[in-house]
Amino acid sequence: MLAKGWGYAEYIPTSVQADNGDGLTQGIIGLVNTGQPRKLDDWGVLRAWAWGASRALDYFESDKAVDAKRVGIDGHSRYGKAALVAIAYDPRFAIGYISSSGESGAKLYRRNYGEQIGNIAGGEYYWMAGNFLKYDGPLTENDLPIDAHELIALAAPRPVFISAGSAEKGDGWVDPKGMFLAAVGAGPVYRLLSKKDLGTSDFPPLETTLIDGDIAFRQHSGGHTPGPNWPTFLKFAERYLATPDDSKPQFQNPARTRN
Repeated sequence: MLAKGWGYAEYIPTSVQADNGDGLTQGIIGLVNTGQPRKLDDWGVLRAWAWGASRALDYFESDKAVDAKRVGIDGHSRYGKAALVAIAYDPRFAIGYISSSGESGAKLYRRNYGEQIGNIAGGEYYWMAGNFLKYDGPLTENDLPIDAHELIALAAPRPVFISAGSAEKGDGWVDPKGMFLAAVGAGPVYRLLSKKDLGTSDFPPLETTLIDGDIAFRQHSGGHTPGPNWPTFLKFAERYLATPDDSKPQFQNPARTRN
């Protein structure tokens, strides 16, 4: 990214909210709730992490060295979930790289494959609002009024790249096909806003690059990692973030140190 003349910042979500249930009376959630237990409709940790990303963007808007209208967000695994929530809630993020986000991210809830609502409710329950837990009983995912394709659609018309690894190499838990189908399901909203969808509803073979639309998808042949899809994402992002000046050298070679 630096070779392209782009900046890069790393945000540590757990500096805003701990990644555990014991921290719900602390962090930003605890601050808002004055240290009291949260109510059923109070936010969960994923939303708190997304809130923190927006506060970082507040800062970037105050920094003259940053073009705050061309700031993207990326995240992998649980942080992929949070990155998708962030771009859905904050229209200032220009683009998103959502890597292996799985359940509560870009994966359809109504898919009996990989991570399920019960895994979230019985483990990382604190990621979600308390009301979410009832869909692990007595209600089910079929009772949900929404699904993940609508979360992706909240990013429209901005570009979103959905990434996954190979199920055979350890990324089956995030359900790559379920995330692909959610991206397909978000397509009508992109088309409504005069943008391009994925261009297909057929789940593609590994390493198939779908970046001609404003929703993009690629499943690499590696495991639970964003690394192999970074070059593809950067190619996708150039369409939206590059300027005519980007063809010029952005950095000069450092002067040699004299002996």
